Amino acid sequence: MNRADKSEEQWIKTTCPRDCYDGCGIIVHKRGGRITKVKGNRDHPSTRGPLCAKCAVSYNGVWLDEDARLLYPLKRSGSKGSGRFERISWDDALAEIAAKFGEIDRQHGADRIYHTHYTGTCSVVAGKFPKRFFDHIGATEVDPDTICNAAGHTALNYVLGDSVSGFDPRTSKDSSCILIWGANPAHCGPHVYQHWLREHSAQVIVIDPVRTDTAVSADLHLQIRPGADAALAFAMLHIIKRENLLDENYIKHHVLGYEEILPSLEGCTPEWGESETGIPTALIEQAARLYTSGPSLLWLGQGLQRQPQGGNVFRACAMLPALTGNIGKSGAGIYYLNDTVGIGGRGGSASIYETPQSNDGPPPVSQMDIPLLLQDPAAVRSYVVWNCNPLASNPHQAAMRQGLAREDLFTVVIDCFMTDTADYADIILPAASFLEFDDLCSSYFHLMIGAQVQCSEPMGESLPNQEIFRRLSRVMGLQDSRLYEDDQSVIERTLEKSGAGKTWEELKTQGWASVAEQPLILWSEGRFPTPSGKIEIASERAETDGLPRLPQATADPVPSDGKLRLISPAAKWLMNSSFGNDRNVAKVMGPATVTCHPQTASDLGIGDGDSVRLANAFGELTLTAHLSDMITPDALIVYKSRWPKMEKSQANVNALCVTQKTDMGESTSIHATEVTLSRID
Repeated sequence: MNRADKSEEQWIKTTCPRDCYDGCGIIVHKRGGRITKVKGNRDHPSTRGPLCAKCAVSYNGVWLDEDARLLYPLKRSGSKGSGRFERISWDDALAEIAAKFGEIDRQHGADRIYHTHYTGTCSVVAGKFPKRFFDHIGATEVDPDTICNAAGHTALNYVLGDSVSGFDPRTSKDSSCILIWGANPAHCGPHVYQHWLREHSAQVIVIDPVRTDTAVSADLHLQIRPGADAALAFAMLHIIKRENLLDENYIKHHVLGYEEILPSLEGCTPEWGESETGIPTALIEQAARLYTSGPSLLWLGQGLQRQPQGGNVFRACAMLPALTGNIGKSGAGIYYLNDTVGIGGRGGSASIYETPQSNDGPPPVSQMDIPLLLQDPAAVRSYVVWNCNPLASNPHQAAMRQGLAREDLFTVVIDCFMTDTADYADIILPAASFLEFDDLCSSYFHLMIGAQVQCSEPMGESLPNQEIFRRLSRVMGLQDSRLYEDDQSVIERTLEKSGAGKTWEELKTQGWASVAEQPLILWSEGRFPTPSGKIEIASERAETDGLPRLPQATADPVPSDGKLRLISPAAKWLMNSSFGNDRNVAKVMGPATVTCHPQTASDLGIGDGDSVRLANAFGELTLTAHLSDMITPDALIVYKSRWPKMEKSQANVNALCVTQKTDMGESTSIHATEVTLSRID
């Protein structure tokens, strides 16, 4: 390398915006104005070294590949789903969208324009700013959390009045026990798993029907029958009460409904728990004693509430910290997700969440309703997709495909890549990647905020999400000034409210900042934003909403008629459907498989490596059998989020997944999907 080449070298700090617990720091190497390497920031307190495998491959693969990226606006030139498009200008694309939205508004109402989004990027501006546009015009939002975690949020809001103020991970140094229920950070937060969980001296309990990598490394794994989680929580509490391990003083001052729940606990003996959950009595007792051995953290995973009684499960589990006093002190707490900006700012959400008008628009709809709504011309006239790939991610895939195929459905897709959903678009708008604009990233585990720094110019004519909607607002002649606020203003105002104590330039230099200098003990004052100011085991609000006043000691029935329960957790090499189009990732993953317990396979005459058919009323899928006792005998595993277009079957597990809603939050209960399994001769 000559001296001139060296002088052109740059190393830029930025932050990963993926939907992940880690919130990793990134170093981008540039030479001659081009990105040559994307790697982990060894100085970042979460990352401490290399990126996770999926990001290391994809960020140096498909994300830098101009042939894979969408570079220009496109207009459909073939039938829907054909993937045939022609290049058009931004002016023409935005003019056509504006004209169509105006026509729909005049003839049907703007609420017939639906927009769907989620966590394709979790950066603050690109992930939130576009909502200002849709709120202004009165469009209908497809509730993003109903594809993932709305049941848990709803349940914890009944109990705690808050679902996004969990615990500060820095306090876990004082924990005696960490109980992880229905989460697998080894796949979903590899650096949290490696650098946080495995470095602590606390005893780790994992409750999961799958023997995940997290479960393998735990001190105790309770391999529960799917759907029996509430029953296990009640059985553990029965033991805790029987052995006088409750915190009576904390209950007296900070818990509402203890006396009401006592009769339900009486019959939930560990022996009853074993019959309901499949977990031996001795292990239930061991877990209960470990949890009450000292300050304990309870981590409730998002997968845990993706079942029909997901809300009830969360209410039942939340009784554990409430009745043992494991909340409001260092080393204790209950974690689902952290709203880092809100926690740091102490004033709720920061400026980015503001909408241009009061919340008097149409109510949001559940993702579970979308497959059928898209087929109804009277309900949906336009479907705008940004930050997500619903044809890969939503259940009832066949119905989704049928709805998207409607010629009279005006579909706009904004993405970096030609996704399965984009194949059905009328207009495609190319989105800039996270390497191509400034933004903020807020971790939902560590209480840190990171600088997402522009490392290169956007490829082709791609634009950040927020700039696309500024330009569309101008074409439509919209007047509200908040639709045009520039990125720098949003970033600075959000930083100011976050508690990070940094300007944008200071944050860029360091790369990251904690929103609190010292570890926070959340809920230490013992006051909760519920009507009573206490933790509400008994909830009048739930009762008013038509739900039981108290958590219920229930378990889902075991599948009958030869059916098996299908679980579709996160894969190690994918982040939802992100990275599914990277050829190297696809090569490492290999063909899609279904994991089946050896005894179940034997009963069905299935051998390891056999071609098998999974089927139910929603569809069928041909996969390769993988035999392992990592799953319970009455269940199967098929990992989620492969791109259908990259599969031989042109489908993924969502061809089978149900649209049944959870008991609260109108959320997904995909882990309750039941299928038959048979060998293909």
